[in-house]
Amino acid sequence: MMPNRNIYLDNSATTRPSDAVVSAMLGVLQENWHNPSALYQPAMQVEKRMTAARDIMLKAAGAAGHTLVFTAGGTEADNMAILGYLRTVKKPGRVLLFSVEHPAVLNCAQEIERMGHRVAHIPVTRTGVCDLEKLEAMLGEDVHLITMMQVNNEVGAIQPIDAVVKLRDRLCPKAAIHVDGVQGFLRVPFHFGKSGVQSYAFSGHKLHASKGVGGLILRKGHRIAPIVFGGGQEGDLRSGTENVPGIVGMGEAVRTYPADGAAHMMALKRRLWEGLQAAVPAAKLNGPALDDPACAPHILNVTLAPVRSQTMLFALEGEGIYVSAGSACGAHKQKVSSVLTAMGLSTADADCALRFSLCPGVTEAEIDETVAAVRKHYDMLKAYVRR
Repeated sequence: MMPNRNIYLDNSATTRPSDAVVSAMLGVLQENWHNPSALYQPAMQVEKRMTAARDIMLKAAGAAGHTLVFTAGGTEADNMAILGYLRTVKKPGRVLLFSVEHPAVLNCAQEIERMGHRVAHIPVTRTGVCDLEKLEAMLGEDVHLITMMQVNNEVGAIQPIDAVVKLRDRLCPKAAIHVDGVQGFLRVPFHFGKSGVQSYAFSGHKLHASKGVGGLILRKGHRIAPIVFGGGQEGDLRSGTENVPGIVGMGEAVRTYPADGAAHMMALKRRLWEGLQAAVPAAKLNGPALDDPACAPHILNVTLAPVRSQTMLFALEGEGIYVSAGSACGAHKQKVSSVLTAMGLSTADADCALRFSLCPGVTEAEIDETVAAVRKHYDMLKAYVRR
């Protein structure tokens, strides 16, 4: 028998497209379906809608006057930023990747090395935040590129972008910095123009837009080479007829994202953590403490030992409550989280970790129902764990 409720707390995997986004996309599909590269009037109207969406996103990121290239999502944007930039670099050097990066970045390592560069991984602390002392020791004039997440997708650790930029400026000023903003855009403060980074990636389906669309912001004067070739769209940086419904929908998602969304989610995150602590006194927080400035408002990662994460996940699904055991991109690989391992968690604790990720539409009642369900299933399931 199917549960009569649906509590969705896996918003870091994807979000439900908002009504405003669906309406905007439907309007494009029905009325503005022409190719924006054509020269007749209906096509020019389509191009105007894309330009308006582009301006909305640039303004929201504090990037007015810089370049926004539309992509098929965050993965393509990250690949374009990393590999496209390295194609402009003439001599071999080092590329520094955070040890807790998303696979969209980490799995570029093999291609980076094929291009003749060396890859090194930047360590993090027990809370998943960049170890600045160790990073400082790694920097030198041979570093071409530093990549970093704005917010870690598994534990919600906000990375110290300003501090990394200052270290770069002092120790390897010619190095570029790329930021994966997929989990940070609109949810934590960021001003691209003032940041000092060279590129910034984001994705629509994490913001209540559709899947299959994202963007890469490039600082004025920062050069990358294309990795997709064709008709020369997007300033010859990303060829292919643009996904106009997706782009317009993403612009609408950014325009309508609630200004108080982060504060609302932080209050819910605190309510959820306090509830879980009361329900499961053995619960352990993975990531920054809730009063730490490095704590993002929308991601809570908790170890509920000795109950394995998959066991609890399926028990909650039976109640109509949807959470995750980590990144959706690695969910089918049945491996302990590399992020939690890099943070120093034991295999046993990592294997019992759950990620709850919020959006502005989550309610207090849903949080309370989730806590009650965890309490019920934890008390039952822990009795069946082999000791």
